[in-house]
Amino acid sequence: MNQRRRQGTAMNDLMNRIQCNLTEFSKGQRLIARYITEHYDKAAFMTASRLGATVGVSESTVVRFATELGYDGYPHLQKTLQEMIRNRLTAVQRMEVTNDRMGNRDVLQAVLSADVEKIRMTLDEMDRDAFHNAVESISKARRIYILGVRSSSALANFLGFYFSLIFDNVQMVYTNTVSEIFEQILRIGKEDVFIGISFPRYSKRTLSAMKYSKDQGANVIALTDSMLSPLTRYADHVLIAKSDMASFVDSLVAPLSVINALIVAVGMNRQQEIEGTFIKLESIWDEYQVYEKLEDE
Repeated sequence: MNQRRRQGTAMNDLMNRIQCNLTEFSKGQRLIARYITEHYDKAAFMTASRLGATVGVSESTVVRFATELGYDGYPHLQKTLQEMIRNRLTAVQRMEVTNDRMGNRDVLQAVLSADVEKIRMTLDEMDRDAFHNAVESISKARRIYILGVRSSSALANFLGFYFSLIFDNVQMVYTNTVSEIFEQILRIGKEDVFIGISFPRYSKRTLSAMKYSKDQGANVIALTDSMLSPLTRYADHVLIAKSDMASFVDSLVAPLSVINALIVAVGMNRQQEIEGTFIKLESIWDEYQVYEKLEDE
């Protein structure tokens, strides 16, 4: 089932639940149902308290509404809404949602607190076996291909920079045109690893490259935000890192932390080789004055 169909199914399921229970709802719950139906893009990022205040009911009424729909609680309903619409929001809609979420709160406090929460959620929900298997696959690969486009290109470049210090078989895939992607991964095969990185709104170019790599027998690793992500279709190992919207900006703090962990874990697998590499690099950096030296006063 493709991503759009899955999102559509989730949307239809939620709306069907609301319709089936409409006659059983209290007056306050009907207000909540109407708001979610008409403004699900905003409701998805509201707390139970904020949603209640918006429609004029208590927080406990919102919680009961979620449980009557068959969800474990309001967070479960909210998560369903978020997963459903995250890839649909335009940049303008993102700004509207964020402005509504932030209100008059301190922006620095709000954004950093949200990032801390995303890292905590990522740590709690990370599939340790998937992480371990990804590390092993990368360590044994004949060649490592890395692709991330748009905002994810920063993550791909960071990963590529450090992997290039560890390995001599890293291929960064650049994407000026679609045809260039396939020219760069043309010879990928079953002894190779392809790492695809993408977060909402998901890149079609990354998906196409992952599909091709999978078809050629390569071991494919996905770094993305959810098991509902379309990247999971073509991945042998899925690393989930929680992302969020900070207005029109993608908040990618948790994905970067996962990448840091991946680099460290792979590095520990090749510790002796890396030590030799860095001894040589330190000599080169010193000889060619790559870094500023702070003289003792």
